[in-house]
Amino acid sequence: MREIKIAPSILSADFARLGEQIREAEDAGAHRIHIDVMDGRFVPVISMGVPIVEAVRRVTRLPLDIHLMVVEPERQVEAFIDAGGDIINVHVEAATHLHRIIQLVRRRGRQVGVCLNPATPISAIEEVLPWVDQVMVMTVNPGYAGQPFLSEALGKVRRLRTLLDELGLKAELEVDGGVNVETAPRCVAAGATVLVAASAIFNDQATVTANMARLRAALAELHT
Repeated sequence: MREIKIAPSILSADFARLGEQIREAEDAGAHRIHIDVMDGRFVPVISMGVPIVEAVRRVTRLPLDIHLMVVEPERQVEAFIDAGGDIINVHVEAATHLHRIIQLVRRRGRQVGVCLNPATPISAIEEVLPWVDQVMVMTVNPGYAGQPFLSEALGKVRRLRTLLDELGLKAELEVDGGVNVETAPRCVAAGATVLVAASAIFNDQATVTANMARLRAALAELHT
């Protein structure tokens, strides 16, 4: 049985209490902290940058899962490594020389992931699969937290799971977008090993601890 990892995305966190909420997520069993970096060009909005990553690095020992939703990611990779990023995820749609970026991240001693938008086929990343530590499947169109889950993306998750297993690769298979207590078990059943959750964990309906517990309980039902 594969270990399923939960990666709370701080895109939905209360930034007035960011350190407190990150520590609460860590205490509640989070495996990593997901940080969405948006430049207003690759996606419509602007979000977090290097100062936020540096601040998060100071308050948690968890790995920082950096999701670069930016054009020309090769210009930004090293800054986010220097800021404390542990896993650097780059969109194939934004990377002209994806293999070169993968080599750069590996030379810096960090893990590297490659991301697929909903409309991007698996074939776009097949040539680099042996060199990546993670594949991220977007189950919403990137750019905003709280979007509805795109169920049709589960087919891509299943196909990727089959491909990774057939090739004998150990890369994590991460799902990002619309993950909650209803969709998380479906993602895991399709073959995902890392679940990014934003508004399902950080919201004003319940505490981070309670929301983490609900998500873990939903996953536990898969084994009962």
